Amino acid sequence: MKVADFVLDRLRQWGVHRVFAYPGDGINAMLGAFERAQGDPEFIQPRHEEMGAFMACAHAKFTGEVGCCMATSGPGAVHLLNGLYDAKLDHQPVVAIVGQQKRISQGAHYQQEIALDNLFSDVSEFVQVCMHPAQVRHVIDRAFKTALTERGVATIIIPEDIQEEKAVPSPPKTHGAVYSSVGWSRPRLLPDEAELRRAADVLNEGRKVAMLVGQGAAHATEEVVEAAEKLGAGVAKALLGREVLPDDLPFVTGPVGLLGSKASDDMLMNCDTLFMIGSSFPYAEWLPDEGSARGVEIDIDGRMIGIRYPMEAHLVGDAKETLKALLPLLETKQDRSWREKIERDVRTWDRILADRAGQHFDGKINPQAVAHVLSPKLPDGCILTADSGSATNWWARQLKLRAGMRASLSGTLATMGPGVPYAIAAKFAFPDRPVIAFVGDGAFQMNGMNEMITVRRYADRLGGSPPLVFAVFNNQDLNQVTWEQRAMAGEPKFPGSQDIPDIPYARYAELVGLRGVYCEEPDGIGAAWDEALNGSGPVVVEFKVDAEIPPIPPHIMYEQGKKAAKAELKEPEKAGLAVRGFRQKLVEFYEQLPGRDSASR
Repeated sequence: MKVADFVLDRLRQWGVHRVFAYPGDGINAMLGAFERAQGDPEFIQPRHEEMGAFMACAHAKFTGEVGCCMATSGPGAVHLLNGLYDAKLDHQPVVAIVGQQKRISQGAHYQQEIALDNLFSDVSEFVQVCMHPAQVRHVIDRAFKTALTERGVATIIIPEDIQEEKAVPSPPKTHGAVYSSVGWSRPRLLPDEAELRRAADVLNEGRKVAMLVGQGAAHATEEVVEAAEKLGAGVAKALLGREVLPDDLPFVTGPVGLLGSKASDDMLMNCDTLFMIGSSFPYAEWLPDEGSARGVEIDIDGRMIGIRYPMEAHLVGDAKETLKALLPLLETKQDRSWREKIERDVRTWDRILADRAGQHFDGKINPQAVAHVLSPKLPDGCILTADSGSATNWWARQLKLRAGMRASLSGTLATMGPGVPYAIAAKFAFPDRPVIAFVGDGAFQMNGMNEMITVRRYADRLGGSPPLVFAVFNNQDLNQVTWEQRAMAGEPKFPGSQDIPDIPYARYAELVGLRGVYCEEPDGIGAAWDEALNGSGPVVVEFKVDAEIPPIPPHIMYEQGKKAAKAELKEPEKAGLAVRGFRQKLVEFYEQLPGRDSASR
């Protein structure tokens, strides 16, 4: 057995049965070992190492297991970084294995020689170069233990000649030898009892409690619901916490922040107590003013507790276990007027969303309608992914998750590119579940189109029923940045940077052997979704959408509003922009008129 064979065997013992990797001569020995491994672990070949790292991150997000990716030395290793930073910033356990030049050539400015330990030092919680065959065992074991414990990235660097050497399953019994084992268990982490009582006192004294949950509450759904019921609270969700609670619960206010809901914003701006669970939502402008609300927070990472909003009670612990300990100390609030107001606001927001989605201008598809029409058609148990861009707004606001659905995106890095590889990894992990990705045309051109070739290559695994759907929003504009230029810089759209080519994405899908569905008429949105969801095989459904529908924030900051107005005056299409923005905002005022809530019922 070579070291390369031993590496794959050890990965298998750690529960890794799929490695997202791209070949190169720096991992030649590993490629031979994959062939001898006969598919366990299997080698999944994306079109680019970055996509492999995104897939490893998504595998970790959707399965709870360690994701694993592999690349050759030099440029292949460099390509992994963006996907690995996605895992680092979203706290996902990923192990990256990279090749390196032979030991004899290192330090000679040799071809593809890079100081990989330096390169990966920031993105990794653990990084180690294997310099002896007997070292490989404990390096792999420590990499997995570190990735799981720190919920981050661990990187193993193996020179070519080490890969080729004879494996040493058990090191010689000598001074300096290290003997390690496969195995790890999740700790039960609870806060101090006095801090629990302090938290309960704050929450019990609050009359208007607002809860904000993130991905750290993902395994505490029942406890979050029970806490919300006792406290008479509403629950807003950070983007990475979308799947914590279904959106059909009447007190769930939906997303928060720039692309959040008006119901979430009103709740957070008017609460007297903020209860954050498993979220590091960073934007202070969307949280209560300092001093206006008391605070309680649960976070498993003591380094992150109380750094987003000043808290009175700092509960360092696992969300589920901490809530279980906290719930008996909470009193059920008898005054339900705050909860009733929140539920009215949620119903009002839902009507606003429907009204906005129904507005189409000049015969163009309103991109909000693409998500709004899909929402009631979402298959049970589906997995939803999103890329970064303006389509993320509609994915966050208009899609209503039901119990059992999963959803994720690049939350903290917010990079372009992961929507497609996330969906591919989800389908590999859960072939019996429908998977739907929302992707802007900019991200699809950047790297998503190439990954359609990957989908075609593995069509026997990714095809069939239930469907794998890639929804592409074609507006020929890097739209999110265009709106950010207007609102943050007071500058009009600069076509030189923002315009992108008009590519026939549905036809491209057909060219590479997939299904393609095209829609450019507002009345055809439902039929396009039906065709995409009910056919067989992977499909690209292309929607030609209006680029000038504004992603209106829940409340408009004075400075951003002033800059947006300044930018609009410079726009050649300022009349069209003004009409769209005014009519989108107008429905918000209309739906909040007295009597609208009772009329809607």
